[in-house]
Amino acid sequence: MAEKQTIEWKSSWHDDWVKWICGYANAQGGTLYIGKDDGGKVVGIKNVKKLSEDIPNKIRNYLGIVPEVNILDENGLDFIEIVVDPYPSPISYHGRYYYRSGSVKSELTGAALDAFLLKKIGKTWDSLPVPGYSISDLKSDAIKLFRKKALQSGRLTQGELDVSDEVLFQNLRLIENGQLITAAVMMFHDDPEIWANSAYIKIGYFEKSDSDLIYQDEIHGSLLEQVDKAIDLIYTKYLKAFIWYDDIQRVETFMFPRDGCRELVLNAVQHKNYQRPVPIQISVYPDKMYIYNIGEMPEEITPAERLFTKHPSLPRNPNIATTFFRSGMVESWGRGYDKIAEACEDANAALPIVEADFGGLMVRIEESQKFSELRMEHSSLSRDATEDVTEDVTESATEKNLLALIAANPHITQIELAKETKRHRVTIARWIKSLKDAGLIERVGSDAKGYWNIIDPDDKK
Repeated sequence: MAEKQTIEWKSSWHDDWVKWICGYANAQGGTLYIGKDDGGKVVGIKNVKKLSEDIPNKIRNYLGIVPEVNILDENGLDFIEIVVDPYPSPISYHGRYYYRSGSVKSELTGAALDAFLLKKIGKTWDSLPVPGYSISDLKSDAIKLFRKKALQSGRLTQGELDVSDEVLFQNLRLIENGQLITAAVMMFHDDPEIWANSAYIKIGYFEKSDSDLIYQDEIHGSLLEQVDKAIDLIYTKYLKAFIWYDDIQRVETFMFPRDGCRELVLNAVQHKNYQRPVPIQISVYPDKMYIYNIGEMPEEITPAERLFTKHPSLPRNPNIATTFFRSGMVESWGRGYDKIAEACEDANAALPIVEADFGGLMVRIEESQKFSELRMEHSSLSRDATEDVTEDVTESATEKNLLALIAANPHITQIELAKETKRHRVTIARWIKSLKDAGLIERVGSDAKGYWNIIDPDDKK
């Protein structure tokens, strides 16, 4: 049995271990063993009877709770088992709050402590009242947009929408005791950064490296409007579309399907930790894109890869998420990553790579195979005057490189050869023809399913 979320081993007792017990009480509960080494082997403890009396008293005095303390033995060695239940109210140790996550005990401070205390009393940050603001302070265009989307999606009927804004907000549970809650101002105020200074989306285009920023934009305004604005900007300014023809059908191909990208941005906006001063960041490159959202993953869904499997919906901001759902912008809770997977399958694109890192969620989007092929065909690495001048010097070396690549992988495509050599496909095609004309290679089978064969010079004698 290894140390984990609910198990900890200590070879001897120190009063400092009360912090671990505090962490268990504030999390999912757990068991602390005294008299076991770091490998879980029983090493025994002295004065076990006295310790079994002192430990409960110290825990009660420091924390105000009474866990179960048992004396156990193994191979003639005594050790102590301390079983801690999860407590519904927050437990502090000398005025500090500790929390057990995974196999780590950490002290809660700042926004993490605020969120923890709110959760213990059944509240979330987006449910807190906002004194001094009324519906007249909100953006009418955002409210009109909500009504339009909710009706189009069928989430609300015409009758449910033919009411005053005040009644609508009451029905949406965005008013509590006569006051707007935080979710209401975040979703519908034209400047939600009054309450959360990171409530915006930052987009940047990078050409070759993280330091090669070409241009950038920031998207501000109500959360309800930010999503559509971000997607429109990404697909009109940041992502290049390549055109190809399937028979006579004109097809426009982007790096990643629009519907999938929209779901990723929606997830980021709904689940962001707005108490942290970090905006949603979208970094776009010629062949990939990153979406970063601050906010730790729920323990129930860790690791992040589980997002693409069946999992419960655990929104960080449930009132914001519910309002997006009522608008029809979100199909249903917990289905966002299902829709992303469906969009990827339809576009023959790889699933995004999701990692919990840097205190949040980093999503890496890779270009689809078709987009990669089209990008290479239209690459800026096309032949120019410089290439013509140097080609006679480098052509021999490059042809040798092509032969080596073909020998290593007879099924390699011209697109893949272009990527490996960083030359344009047109240049690769010309060199391939040169190698074929020289009798050094031949194509066996069709262009789609065939392979290359390197001809041994002795075979031609």
